Amino acid sequence: MSSFEVQRKDDGPVTTLYLKGYLDAHTAPELESAFQKLVDEKRFNVVVSMAELTYISSAGMGVFMGFIETMRDNRGDIKLSNLPPKIYRVFDLLGFPLLYEVYEEEEQALKKFRELTGEGGSEEAGSPPEAR
Repeated sequence: MSSFEVQRKDDGPVTTLYLKGYLDAHTAPELESAFQKLVDEKRFNVVVSMAELTYISSAGMGVFMGFIETMRDNRGDIKLSNLPPKIYRVFDLLGFPLLYEVYEEEEQALKKFRELTGEGGSEEAGSPPEAR
């Protein structure tokens, strides 16, 4: 079975989720759980960094569709960053760039949230989380 991992980093009002590995029907519930925890904690500003994502299936993409409305209904958003070219092609083919803001670098997405929320952010914003 292929592995998948979600790491989380909170930076003021913004949470970054770092995806790693293979996101398919078997691993999508792990991402869904991470998003649900954010909703339960009322953290609606989310950056999803995909620098280490190697594969995404329709089930994985469905998780994003399942939470975008909740985030936006609560004055938040999901912004995507660091998509590897083959992952971006899948998102592009399905029209995701029309629905989601996509950034080359995580720091660009964080900066956009800071502008919207009026937060300065921390010095370490954009640095990857420590390996657990």
